[in-house]
This record gives sequence, C-alpha cells and structure tokens, in this order.
Amino acid sequence: MEEKKNKVFGLLGKNISYSFSRGYFAKKFELLGLNKHEYKNFDIQDIADFSSIIKDETCLKGINVTIPYKEEVIQYLDTLDKTAKEIGAVNTIKFTKRGNLKGYNTDVVGFENSISPYLKMHHKFALILGTGGASKAIAYALKKNKIQYKFVSRKPSGKEEISYDALTNEVLNKYHIIVNCTPIGTSPDIHVSPNIPYQFLSEKHLLFDLIYNPEISTFLAKGKQQGASIKNGFEMLEMQAEESWRIWNASI
Repeated sequence: MEEKKNKVFGLLGKNISYSFSRGYFAKKFELLGLNKHEYKNFDIQDIADFSSIIKDETCLKGINVTIPYKEEVIQYLDTLDKTAKEIGAVNTIKFTKRGNLKGYNTDVVGFENSISPYLKMHHKFALILGTGGASKAIAYALKKNKIQYKFVSRKPSGKEEISYDALTNEVLNKYHIIVNCTPIGTSPDIHVSPNIPYQFLSEKHLLFDLIYNPEISTFLAKGKQQGASIKNGFEMLEMQAEESWRIWNASI
C-alpha cells in the first residue's frame, strides 16, 4: 500500500512537462529524508482550473507559479506580500496556518542574487525583452539596484516600452544589459532567438536569459560571439526555489 503524503507542493503552469522544479524538489525531499513530501506539476490550460486543484489537493502547502499565470493567479489569492503587490506578479503561493492563500515573488531574489556578480560600473541601463509576469520582477530588481530600464515589446504601450524596431546602434550603445524574459529560444525551439540587432553588441554588454534549457540559448550564443558576458537562468531558478522553500516553512 502506497504511503500517504502529508505535504504536497507543486508547480502551476501551462505545458510544463519540461520544468526543472519537480525534479529539483524531489531530489531535495530525498536528501532531507522527507518521504511524506511530494511535488507535483499542475499543468492546466486555463487559470479557472486552479480552483479545482485547491479543492482536490487537501494536503497542499505551497505552489510555484510559472508562465502564463503569474498575474492571472492573483485573483484567487487572499493576500499578497508587499513585494508581490508592488510587482503585480506572483510566483510563489503559501497556504497559511489559517488556510489562506498568500502570494509572494521570489523571482526578484533569484534574479538579483544571480546577476549581481556580473554587474560592472557601466551597467546603468537595461533592456527587458517581454512584458509578462517575469519581466515585472526583473524590472523591480533593476530599479532596486538603481538601474534604469525599458521594456521591449512587439506592441509597445506607454513611455516605459519600446519596439524591437527601435533597437538602433545608438540605443544599444547606451543599454548594456539585456534580459530575455520571453520564452523564445527554449527547448525544443532552440534555434530561434529574440529579434534584436546582435551586430551592435560588444564586450560591454551583459546578456541574461531566463531560459535555462538549453544551457546556452541562441540569444546567449549570439551575444557571446560579439564578446558580451552571458548568464542563463538556471542559478536564478535554484535561488528562487530555495526562497520559496524558506517561505513555505516559515511560521506565517
């Protein structure tokens, strides 16, 4: 007879069979001897299905949230912590002792700690490719570190956004950090990359890709060819996962 799990955690997302999280936490539980802990993929096609997950999984203690639900999931939560509220996106949910669902954003911690060793004096301006939930956490972390940024979007709106067509040599001579927050280039479509003028990149540039599979995306490879420093999203994922684990186990 299979042993009943008394603490269930999981990842909420869409088409997430590739995800790192389940394997990461399964290994963590094994190392810690937590044989009654389980981490599941909650792969749903519509955020409305989130309600049935909460209803059916009576042992749920915490959930990570990934594309495309980091913003949509907020409507189902009881409270947000200060950082998640300011960002407007959640990637970690804690089931509190009172039975409430509280949203957090650990992407900020993961990104900030992962990129900081690579930052140099001239890294004052950044371009954020994409405008989804992850990009909001990146913007929050950059602002916190006094780095000015612009979002790059296919359909720009507002002063903080510019189009891919606007990425001239002059722009890239000013913006030396480029962060890819889009899914473009992730496995299995590893040969595609964001449509930026890579010929204008130099050794002054730092390219950070939230993608971790493949290890070196085409975006990063093209940057490296131009002499840019590169960093993928794997360490960021590890760091945000550990911060999620800390939150789930805190007495809140």
